[in-house]
Amino acid sequence: MTLKESISQLAIFGGPRLSSTPLHVGRPNIGRKEQFMRRVEDMLDRRWLTNAGPFVQEFEKKVAELLGVKHCIAMCNATVGLEIAIRALGMKGEVIIPSFTFVATAHALQWQEIMPVFCDIDPKTHNLDPAQVEKLITPRTSGIIGVHVWGRPCAVDPLIDIAKRHNLKLMFDAAHAFACSHKGAMVGNFGHAEVLSFHATKFLNTFEGGAVVTNDDDLNKKIRLMKNFGFAGYDNVVYLGVNGKMSEVSAAMGLTGLESLNDFVAVNQRNYGHYRDELKSVPGVQLISYDPNEKNNFQYVVAEVDGQKSGLTRDRLIQTLHAENVLARKYFFPGCHRMEPYRSHFPHASQLLQNTEKIASQVLVLPTGTAVSVEEITAICRIIRLAVANAPKVNEHFDKLDREKPPTH
Repeated sequence: MTLKESISQLAIFGGPRLSSTPLHVGRPNIGRKEQFMRRVEDMLDRRWLTNAGPFVQEFEKKVAELLGVKHCIAMCNATVGLEIAIRALGMKGEVIIPSFTFVATAHALQWQEIMPVFCDIDPKTHNLDPAQVEKLITPRTSGIIGVHVWGRPCAVDPLIDIAKRHNLKLMFDAAHAFACSHKGAMVGNFGHAEVLSFHATKFLNTFEGGAVVTNDDDLNKKIRLMKNFGFAGYDNVVYLGVNGKMSEVSAAMGLTGLESLNDFVAVNQRNYGHYRDELKSVPGVQLISYDPNEKNNFQYVVAEVDGQKSGLTRDRLIQTLHAENVLARKYFFPGCHRMEPYRSHFPHASQLLQNTEKIASQVLVLPTGTAVSVEEITAICRIIRLAVANAPKVNEHFDKLDREKPPTH
């Protein structure tokens, strides 16, 4: 891999791609493979593959200890975790959520015929704006779901206050926020429950997986019933439920990842710092910041691209990077309110979600994790600097491509 010194070396102008293999935003962290394989051998020898086996029990215990919560209920994925927690809390009617989130947050409600009501975000934090939340409460509102975007906690205390005053259920989608803290307390301790994701793209993964964490004993009992068909012992179904169980092999991967958790975070923080240093002088490209007084997993390197200051829109900068095999992403584009079925339900939602619209058009998420080296980050940042420094020529290139596109009918 060589550093590109001139605009002519960019792939969009015929130069070689920066990388022969794709550089992804969330390539999985593996941990110590030999330790994982020992666990797999142990699991196969026991022939206990699912149904709350010893690895799942150990994983739940260790996650609960790490977060300082009373209960961790491992799930097959975070979406099922959301669906079960929503149902266990008795949410119905309308629930207020951000549109600036992964669509699963909305789908988990809509799937159960609960209407997600999209609320605008604070443009500085990218999280729910509590002042806007309060404006959306109606007699049909049963709850609020905050999302800790990028692992930066929501305005937890104002949301708790709003929920108490209006007698609403409050939970958090903490898919981004495992091992993060708020005012010194670990995410997982807020609201009635919080839902974690251990999907393969997360810095700690269980292949596919998630968990619901809570300090509510009764809610824990109900969720454990619901994630196992409602069984309370052999042949004794006492509640409506589904199959939300985590498998033993997934828990084995999670336990292996937990052993390397500090290493994963250290690499992520190193990568974030290197991006920050390399891009700090690029006009119109601003990395989001993390509170140095709180714990964070640094699993997302997020920039806001101001097209007026940089001369390039976020989309054209992404096109330039994709040509180099650098698969930067638009999160959470275009916002849930512009996806089906929500754009049909709320055709005018954009008028109430101006901050969401703006941030969704500016956010650029860059490759990081243990699969991305410092040298690759240096090269990626060089491409960004070259593209912005030569914005008129880059725009001219893409304008020409746009003119040559065949008309759509």
